[in-house]
Amino acid sequence: MKFIRVNMSDKTIAVEDVPQSYLGLGGRGLTSIMINTEVPPRCDPLGPENKLIFAPGLLTGTSLVNTSRISVGAKSPLTGTIKESNAGGTIAAALGRLGITAVIVEGQAAPEELFLLRIDEKGRAALLPAGAFKGMRTYALTEKLLETYGDKASVMCIGPAGEYGLKAASIQTSDIDGRPCRAAGRGGLGAVMGSKGLKALVVDQRGSSPDALADPETFKESAKAFAKAVREHPFSGQLLPNLGTAGLVAPVNAMGAFPSYNATKGTMDGWEKISGEAMTQLISERKGNPSHMGCAQCIVHCSNIYNDKDGKYLTSSLEYETIWAMGGMTGIDNLDTIARLDFLCDDIGLDTMSTGVAVAVAMDAGYKKFGDGEAAIELIEEIAQGTDMGRVLGNGPTAVGQHFNHHRVPVVKGQSIAAYDPRAMQGNAVTYATSPMGADHSAGNVIGEYMAQKLDPLKREGQVEASRNTQIAMAAVDCTGLCLLASFALTTPEGGMAFLQAMNAKFGTQLGPEAIPQLGLRVLQAEREFNRKAGFTNQDDRLPEFFYKEPLPPHNTVVVMTGEDMDGTFNF
Repeated sequence: MKFIRVNMSDKTIAVEDVPQSYLGLGGRGLTSIMINTEVPPRCDPLGPENKLIFAPGLLTGTSLVNTSRISVGAKSPLTGTIKESNAGGTIAAALGRLGITAVIVEGQAAPEELFLLRIDEKGRAALLPAGAFKGMRTYALTEKLLETYGDKASVMCIGPAGEYGLKAASIQTSDIDGRPCRAAGRGGLGAVMGSKGLKALVVDQRGSSPDALADPETFKESAKAFAKAVREHPFSGQLLPNLGTAGLVAPVNAMGAFPSYNATKGTMDGWEKISGEAMTQLISERKGNPSHMGCAQCIVHCSNIYNDKDGKYLTSSLEYETIWAMGGMTGIDNLDTIARLDFLCDDIGLDTMSTGVAVAVAMDAGYKKFGDGEAAIELIEEIAQGTDMGRVLGNGPTAVGQHFNHHRVPVVKGQSIAAYDPRAMQGNAVTYATSPMGADHSAGNVIGEYMAQKLDPLKREGQVEASRNTQIAMAAVDCTGLCLLASFALTTPEGGMAFLQAMNAKFGTQLGPEAIPQLGLRVLQAEREFNRKAGFTNQDDRLPEFFYKEPLPPHNTVVVMTGEDMDGTFNF
C-alpha cells in the first residue's frame, strides 16, 4: 500500500506508505476524504491548491470480477463542489497490480509546460516532457503513447478540452483494445488535469506486486461465488450482454421519463431508431461487436464496437447516457450521427452528457434546430478549435444558458441531469438535488425500484428513503472498485454475502453487513462537509425552477418533492 505524490510545481515525486488516517480507504472514499482533508474548500479549482487524485478501489488488483474502476477526485471547476468521477478501462487494475493505493497530483506546472507521468512495471514513477503532444486529441495521443511504451501500457489522458480548461472536459482512459473510449467524464476534471500541466498518465499493466491477501483461499472461493451471482442476475447476466446500457432506452421512454428536446417532453419521437435493440442489430449487420469486453476483468460485456456503414470502426462503448444526451435531448434519431458525436467527445476529451445537454440548450434557445445532426457535429468541432462559441459550449449547459439568456437549463450545481427526467422519476429528483456532486445518475439512481414496481415514480411517498439508501449504497460501492453495473448482484443474498466475504478475506477483517453502508455514510459526510466549508447551503440542494413549474408530457407532472423533503434526505 503506497501513495505516489507528484508535485507539478517543483517536478518532484515522493513515494510514501499510506498514512494511518487513510488506511482502509480506496476509490471514492479515499479521494473524497483526502480532498476534504487536504484541499482548501474555497480554492480555485484550476489553481495550484487543488489536488487531483487517482485511486483504484479497495478490491482493484485482485481476481474479483468487475473491480477495475478508478476514482478521480478533486474540487470541480464545473460545480465548485467536491467531485469524484469514475472510469473503467484497464488503468485501475494496472495500478492495483503495483500495490499503488493512489496517485496524488499537487501544485501546478508553469504556463506552457506539459508533462506525462509514467509508472513502469516495477512501480517506478517519472515525469517526462510532453510538449510534443500539446493540443493532440486522445486517439492519436494514445496510439503514440502505446507505440512508445508498448501495448501493455494503460493510458489516462486529456484532449484539447482539458488543455483549454473547459468545464466539461473529461479524462479519457484506454480500454482492453487500447482505445481511449472510457471516461471519467463528469465534473470537468479534465480541466483540473490540464491546469496541473499533466497531459497523460501511462501505467504498465505487467506489475506483479499487488497488496497481499489475508486469506487467499477464502478470497478465491468468495470471488467464484460472486462471479456466479453477477452472471445469474437478470440485469448483469442477460440485459447488459445482449443490449448494453442502451437497453434502457425502451423502458425509460415507455415510462415517460426519457428527457427529450431539452427536457420539454418525456418521450422521443422515433426513439425506436436509437434503442438498444436497433443498435445491436445495426452493429451485428456491420460486423461490429455488440457484446464487447471493454474493461479489465469484466464478465458483463456491456460495451460494444460500433462500425460505420463501410464496416470501419467509428466508436466504442456507445452508452445509454450518451445516446440520450446526443439523441433524445437534441432530437437526433440517427445512430451513426450519435456514434460520431460520441467519438468526437472522446477524442476531444469531453463529457458526452454535459456536451449533449449544452448542444440541446443551444437548440432550445433557437441557435440551431432540434434534430440537426450536422449542426451538432459542427458545434462540437468548434469546441476543439477553441472558437468563442466552442468555449461557451465546452463550459457546459449553464454557460450556454447564460450566453443565450435561456431559462430552461437542466442542471443542479452546474452539472446536467442524466437520462431520467425528475418529473417522471421523483426519487431521481431527490438524488439530483441532494447529491454532493451535482445532478448525477450514478450517485443514487432509483430506476431499479421503479422497474421492479416497488415504488410509484410519480408519487412523493417513499422517494426520499429510496434516494437516501441508494446514495449510501453507491458511495460504498464506489470505494471498492466494483462496477455499478455488476453491483446489482449485491442485492441478492448470495452475491452480497460473497462480496462481504471477499472483503474480509482480503483485509483479514470480520466486517458485518452493516459495515458497507457505514462506509457509504462516512464518504457522504465528508463530501457534504467539504461543500459546507466551500459555501454551499441547503438552498443549493434544489432543482431548476422549470422542473417545478413546467409539466412534462406524457404524464404532465412536475416535481412534487419539497424543499423540506430535500433537506431531510441526509438526516442520518
